[in-house]
Amino acid sequence: MDLRLQAKPKDTLDLCHILNDDIAATVRKHPKRFTGLGTLPMQDPELAVQEMHRCVKELGFPGVQIGSHINDWDLNCPELYPVYAAAEKLKCAIFVHPWDMKIDGRMSKYWLPWLVGMPAETTTAMCCMLFGGIFEKFPKLKVCFAHGGGAFPYTIGRIEHGFNVRPDLCAMDNKTNPRKYLNHFYTDSLVHDPLALKLLVEVIGKDKVMLGTDYPFPLGELKPGTLIESIEEFSDELKDKLLAKNALEFLGLEKKQFI
Repeated sequence: MDLRLQAKPKDTLDLCHILNDDIAATVRKHPKRFTGLGTLPMQDPELAVQEMHRCVKELGFPGVQIGSHINDWDLNCPELYPVYAAAEKLKCAIFVHPWDMKIDGRMSKYWLPWLVGMPAETTTAMCCMLFGGIFEKFPKLKVCFAHGGGAFPYTIGRIEHGFNVRPDLCAMDNKTNPRKYLNHFYTDSLVHDPLALKLLVEVIGKDKVMLGTDYPFPLGELKPGTLIESIEEFSDELKDKLLAKNALEFLGLEKKQFI
């Protein structure tokens, strides 16, 4: 679990200062190799907005990373609206990474929290944002979901069908079909399978999938970009988008900054 979200908000803010300042120092030392994503005390939205401003305005970060939920708040909770509003105003990208998977009981063996729980967490976060109308309320919000969007790209048909047949359950907060938000948000490319990556690009969009590495963890791609480069059906133009251009667009950066 991410203990930062279990701590007192001001203690978490202190920790965020330490982490963000350290990342900023690394970026300053190697500006052509790195850019930074900040971390925020999300359990206190007011403090989170305060630190987001510092990350963008003082440290020069183009975005932040948050979890797939904030303790008992899913990502559609009204308590988080000020964070999204600030991100829109500051043009601050948000990268969503799964956390806090169930690790006991039936999930205690076979690394299931990471193999099954993480994709489910990401899909839950995506559905909450879509069904909760977050992209209606904040249409300029830039969000990327980790690990190829979890199970979402491969279950969008089921999700849409549920929306159509049980609007009383699925369309309570937003009447827009979730499929209409495809090409609105981003995912990374970390799916470890060529067929899965082809489908991901087809579903999410050629301009909305960017290189993911999960470095330095075991579930990462040992040599980043290998899967993208290996797919013969992908044109050089598409590979360039997946390897660099889409990430630059998401973060509001330019290629010349890293040359």
